[in-house]
Amino acid sequence: QVQLVESGGGLVQAGGSLRLSCAASGRTFSSYVMGWFRQAQGKEREFVAAIRWSEDKTYYADFVKGRFTISRDNAKNTVSLQMNSLKPEDTAVYYCAAGHYTIVDVTAPNYYGYWGQGTQVTVSS
Repeated sequence: QVQLVESGGGLVQAGGSLRLSCAASGRTFSSYVMGWFRQAQGKEREFVAAIRWSEDKTYYADFVKGRFTISRDNAKNTVSLQMNSLKPEDTAVYYCAAGHYTIVDVTAPNYYGYWGQGTQVTVSS
């Protein structure tokens, strides 16, 4: 049974940093794409970043390029999202997701079959 558990959310001032982690268990994720999505109140879920586990190839939404970094730790089976220079508009629930490596569009949430419960990130101005 696949489980994804996010941690690291919280309240931070604008300009600050947070590091989200996603602990993955239940199978070997070397053939998976791991993604981070977020959903602000009243808005659609949107793509933030993704990484192809085996290739270490990364993808980012334009609005986080240069500020967020996604990475994976093989030994710990975790995927992290380092978020710097946070803005109030980054406030949202952040979700970790896993999908098979054959995903053709890593930005589309419907390609991901497994989701974590989400972690709240709040950025105050």
